[in-house]
Order: sequence, then structure tokens, then C-alpha cells
Amino acid sequence: MSQLSRLISILTLLRSKRLLTASELAKKYEVSVRTIYRDIRKLEDAGIPITTIEGRGYSLMEGYAVAPVQFTEQQANALITAQHLIKQTQDASFVKDFDEALTKIKSVFRTSVQQKSELLERNIYVFNSSNYEDISSNALSEIQLAITNFNYVEINYKKAEATEVSFRKIEPYALYATNHKWILIAWCYLRNDYRAFRIDRIQNFKILNDTFEDRKFDLLTYFRSCPYEDK
Repeated sequence: MSQLSRLISILTLLRSKRLLTASELAKKYEVSVRTIYRDIRKLEDAGIPITTIEGRGYSLMEGYAVAPVQFTEQQANALITAQHLIKQTQDASFVKDFDEALTKIKSVFRTSVQQKSELLERNIYVFNSSNYEDISSNALSEIQLAITNFNYVEINYKKAEATEVSFRKIEPYALYATNHKWILIAWCYLRNDYRAFRIDRIQNFKILNDTFEDRKFDLLTYFRSCPYEDK
């Protein structure tokens, strides 16, 4: 990460969290604490009103660069709760993208809302059910882009109890979640029909540059005619 990118990221974090220490920042960006000290000085030299609280860390002066959009305490709590629920999706790419988006959103919280949202974040927990497969994935974010941009996707897929992995070329159309699993509905060229694929059973995937013509897929119609079976 370049110094400029790190400075912008530090500023975003300062706007999203009430208090940050140099050690926290150094660990996050994998640099020395001395480097963080220099970064903070550069931000201060640029006119950013950073307050140093002795022995506790750094914060931004109240009211600095407040965005026109404001969140109520209930809305902030909803986002914090959503963050905990999303972490149960078992897809690393989606969790990462949501966490980064939430950091940007939190940067416009008023200080009072930040304080209360941090309190809630420390006092909310979602227990994992013990009756589901703990299989993680890291494809959801890319698959979402393929859906919205109508890109073909090639996947290597392994069904439950199957011994072999099959190659599929698909047109991705829709996603839904059930029992901590994300399910992709796609037109499968191998089967010449719509099929449901568990994201966590996709062994490898490749998003192609080529695009397909929209078949006007409707998820509700699909559910009525072809309910999902765990495969």
C-alpha cells in the first residue's frame, strides 16, 4: 500500500471509530509505530484536526467533515446487527466487502452514535448452529458481479457425497441463502437447464469476459416449480 493510500485509509478509520491507537494502526497496515506517528503528523500538516488523547490514542475533532447523510441510533444499530449476521454466511469475500463498506458508513456517524454503536458491537453475539456443515467459501462477491454484468462463469463443482468434480459453464442469475449456505441459481450448459449450486461446493471458478443474453429468469417462478434440494 502506498503512503497516500494509507493516509486516506487512516482518515477513513478515524472518521469511523471514536478512538484509535498507533499500535492498532501499525498492526493493520503492517508498518512500524514510528511510521504511523509520521502519518499522523502528515495528516495534521494537511489541516486534519486530529486530537491526541495521552495514553489512549487518536480521534478526530467533533464535527469535522460531517457528511450530509446522518444515521439515527436505530439505523446504526441495524447495521451493527447486520454485520454480525453477515459473518455467519461463511463467505470470506462477502464478509470482507461488507466490513469495508461499513467502515466507510461509520465514518459519517455522529460521535454519540459511534459511542453507542461500539457499545452494542461489544455486546451482541450470534451463535452458530451445530447442525450445519462448516464449509467456507470465497466466491460470493465475484459471483454477484457476474450476475449483475451477465458474465459467463466456469466452475468446478462437487456435489454432496460425490467422488468426482464436474466442470460446468453457467449463466448466473440469482442467489439466496438458507441454513448458512448461499445458493446460486444458474443456467447450466452441461444439463441444458437451470440448476442450483451451493457456493461453498464450488471448488474453483473463473469469471469470463464474454456476456450472455438475459433469459428473463424469475426467482419466484423458479421456487414454485423447482424447490432447492441440498446437493
